[in-house]
Amino acid sequence: MPVKCSIVVESKPSALEQPCRDILSVLEAKGFSQDDIFAVHLALEEAFHNAVKHGNKMDPDKSVTIDCVVDREKIEIRMTDEGRGFDPSRIPDPRVGQNLYRPDGRGLLLIRSYMHIVEYSERGNSLRMVRRKSPRGPKD
Repeated sequence: MPVKCSIVVESKPSALEQPCRDILSVLEAKGFSQDDIFAVHLALEEAFHNAVKHGNKMDPDKSVTIDCVVDREKIEIRMTDEGRGFDPSRIPDPRVGQNLYRPDGRGLLLIRSYMHIVEYSERGNSLRMVRRKSPRGPKD
């Protein structure tokens, strides 16, 4: 039976702590590996940070909505901020040229590296991320 949640989180960096803990405990209960849990944790934190900083522009009167569905096979997360949105294709690749030396700009790359599906809404203020459960090895 899938576990579904919808959480409205204050637009401040520290507000993700408890919702994140709750989501990760569901993954653990569903038998996701520690690698999967780490990947989802990292993606959640990066996406939330981007939503608060870039989407909601650190406005404490705005919020971020996290919708989540976890089943035996995968976790699907949709994170939506109240910002104007953006075009992800306009974000420079942090692996080329002068971008290599910037101290920021790697969040989307990390999210794409750790999640199997990463999609943005047409407006650009909602991010859908999917991580499939890793197959268990003989020692698991």
